[in-house]
Amino acid sequence: MSRPEILFPLFAGLETLDGVGPKTAQNLGHMGIEAPRDLLFTLPHTGIDRTLRDTIDGAVLPATLTVKIKVGAHHAARSRGGAYRIHVEDSATSFQLVFFHGRSDYLNKVLPTGSECVVSGRVELFDGIANMVHPDHILPVEDADDIPGYEPVYPLTGGVTQKTMFKATRAALTRLPVVDEWIDPNQLAQAKWPGFADAMMQAHNPTSQGDLAATSVARTRLAYDELLAHQLTLALARASERRVAGQVTQGTGALQAKVRADLPYAATGAQDRAIAEIAADMARPARMNRLLQGDVGAGKTLVAFMALLIAVEAGGQGVMMAPTEILARQHLEGLQPLAESAGVVLEILTGRDKGAERRAKLAALARGDIQILVGTHAVFQDDVAFHDLRLGIVDEQHRFGVRQRLALGKKGAASDVLVMTATPIPRSLALAQYGDMDVSVLDEKPPGRKPIKTALMSTQRMDEVVARLRAVMDEGRQCYWVCPLVEESEAVDLTAAEERFKRLRAALGEGRVGLVHGQMPPVEKDVAMARFQAGETGVLVSTTVIEVGVNVPNATIMVIERAETFGLAQLHQLRGRVGRGEAASTCLLMYQAPLSETGQKRLEVLRATEDGFAIAETDLQMRGYGDLIGTAQSGVPRFRIADLDRQGALMAIAQSDARKLLADDPTLASARGTAARVLLWLMRQDEAIRLISVG
Repeated sequence: MSRPEILFPLFAGLETLDGVGPKTAQNLGHMGIEAPRDLLFTLPHTGIDRTLRDTIDGAVLPATLTVKIKVGAHHAARSRGGAYRIHVEDSATSFQLVFFHGRSDYLNKVLPTGSECVVSGRVELFDGIANMVHPDHILPVEDADDIPGYEPVYPLTGGVTQKTMFKATRAALTRLPVVDEWIDPNQLAQAKWPGFADAMMQAHNPTSQGDLAATSVARTRLAYDELLAHQLTLALARASERRVAGQVTQGTGALQAKVRADLPYAATGAQDRAIAEIAADMARPARMNRLLQGDVGAGKTLVAFMALLIAVEAGGQGVMMAPTEILARQHLEGLQPLAESAGVVLEILTGRDKGAERRAKLAALARGDIQILVGTHAVFQDDVAFHDLRLGIVDEQHRFGVRQRLALGKKGAASDVLVMTATPIPRSLALAQYGDMDVSVLDEKPPGRKPIKTALMSTQRMDEVVARLRAVMDEGRQCYWVCPLVEESEAVDLTAAEERFKRLRAALGEGRVGLVHGQMPPVEKDVAMARFQAGETGVLVSTTVIEVGVNVPNATIMVIERAETFGLAQLHQLRGRVGRGEAASTCLLMYQAPLSETGQKRLEVLRATEDGFAIAETDLQMRGYGDLIGTAQSGVPRFRIADLDRQGALMAIAQSDARKLLADDPTLASARGTAARVLLWLMRQDEAIRLISVG
């Protein structure tokens, strides 16, 4: 499938535009502008009011003003590099035009004494005299209309001026094609949006500050186009996944009933709902691709295990994968009692299994004797074969790319896939990142989880904190101490952690303090974690490697040093490492005074609530989604116009619109489907285009 001819002019070389030479084209490339199409999607970020006025008199200076003048006497610079001044008058007052390094022959030609013209530029007061230094525009009176009443101001890069950008975008706008509408007619009418070309023209020709806002109709329409193209791509990926024949896996409920009978408490409504959604998916012939999103301590383990039991009840096998050895072992510990209740065979496979032991496990797996396997990515190795794999569960999505999800699918001819994440993600982001998946949310805490007390404390009170730790340790309890993230440099992080480790060891005693950090060999990390889990060390000093899933019920204090340097969602994750046992738990957020107003506000949010979804929404509002997801989860596209911080709600509309369009017209062959193909080409969604051609 090739690009529609109607879009050729927008994807031609930049140098085909008036006023863009090879050098400018190269400079624009630094801004990610490679074709006229990219210029169109680079919107002005502010504007300058250049309305023609009678006089500068009464204007609040400094200001950019446009006025008709009569040119008076020229005063050449008295010294080299001095200012060349021209006395001018408007209808009510006089002022000066100032040029540094001005050449008199040129200025006499452009601004001859006695002539009239229109000038526009920034006017400032110097020694009580109004000066316009280097006017932006000097035009004959009859050409005054050439100055836009409200001039758009574009983002720039080295070597590209406003004039060049203005000229280049005007040239690109002449190439706007007449396209058929790809937005649902009802949506368009209800939102009162202009057509695509009109929206583009309006966005590049603002008439006031209001037109530059993300909420203006033209910009909202263009943002929706971007989001719709993105959601169409995800919907196509979802449809192609669903075309892969899955297996019908229907549980009998017998093993699940045994586990429920042994549980000390009843499952929450949210857990029951998630289990039912997963069971329904597994029973369908299409392959399951579901995300299980649960807050810290919402009980994902039980839901995951019930899903694995459905696979076993149907005569198949299930596998649960974690990103690290520590987490895999922890899953094993968490699932062991449940497996005993159900009477199923549970095993673990990691990189540590070698030789005869590994061969024995692989043989048992291939025979079907191991019903549920817990493992790390070692499960992906070629010699690992299942007897009948029905379900793969992946823990902590952002550490596993889509590629691994597919590799897992290949292990079982068409095994269902369930992805679990403990990071509550605001809805708009979840749709941007996991729009191809169906989502189950656990938004209730199981009974018996004690609330965690959260306190804010200045780092100046370090000695009090250490004394408190000593008292807690004497009672037999344990503590985490998380060191700050310095700059992003792991070397510096390490120094900070080692320094803190030495100090705490000096204050609390040799063998009582352990250390884990990202630079350690995995074996050492496991040893340090194991010693802490076994209660041999009382304090575990770490960089943020402990945030995901570590379970030590006896740890009741979490100290986070320089908490203001962490993201809210991350702080919430870290806090969730305590409060897992019977005893009351505390999280101490230590900050370096003075805290900025936003810093204070962010930490207050944590003190006020333990609801991860509420915290994630606040984080999104305060930091913006670019910071929120960081680089770890680069599964989120970068939009040029759409602003997820403010337009998250549009994403949900785009998702339902995209899914409905594909349900009604799977091959995009209808009139609107054909228009949607043009949109995908326009938005450079090559992935989606490939899926249609394959489909």
